[in-house]
Amino acid sequence: MRTKEVKITLDIETANTTEDALAYDIGFNAHLNDGTVLERHSYIVKDIFCDMADLMQSAYYAHKIPEYHESLERGEREVKSLYEVRKILHEVCKKYNVKVIMAYNAAFDMNGLNKTQRYITKSAYRWFFPYGIKVECIWHMACQTICSQKKYFDYCHENGFVSKSGNIQTSAEVVYGFLTNNPDFEEEHKGLEDVEIETAIFVACRNKHKKMNRNINRACWRIPQRKSAV
Repeated sequence: MRTKEVKITLDIETANTTEDALAYDIGFNAHLNDGTVLERHSYIVKDIFCDMADLMQSAYYAHKIPEYHESLERGEREVKSLYEVRKILHEVCKKYNVKVIMAYNAAFDMNGLNKTQRYITKSAYRWFFPYGIKVECIWHMACQTICSQKKYFDYCHENGFVSKSGNIQTSAEVVYGFLTNNPDFEEEHKGLEDVEIETAIFVACRNKHKKMNRNINRACWRIPQRKSAV
């Protein structure tokens, strides 16, 4: 009997600049292609969240810090060192023979984790993901499928999800709002919570049964712009 493929979807929240992002919240799940979740993991990174309190105060979502403390009290998250989180992720990959890790705007998450790893270890350890793992981008998938539909163009225009320069918005927040017919949907901007909607977006992309390039493409937002102009 063929073993079902298991993938990991991951999301991070960061402090510091976008170019030198340091991860303080890491969430991920292990799931099947149909979205069935086998495991969920949510960790606050001690090295950043606890040990760099001053830096955390300048984080973009610093106002959510009290919410993290509340979730810790409820046992919804755990505080772990980056080393421990990395070890857990590698163990889950090995457990399910995971070949692919995905994220929405995967370049940001992968680079942020590598930069955090190098910063904390003074570059003694440079790579966060297991060696040989393939990284796929749900954002790129969505831009080729969901965001390239006329229904999506209409939804964005009707609800104001168009930039000042006339570009259709393709964020996970807008895409999930479209999928759930909820233009008022607001992303939590917390690791595991965002992973849940990103997994749903992946499943919706896959259910289009359309050939997709799943690799990282930082300019993937341009794909629906070209099609909406036709």
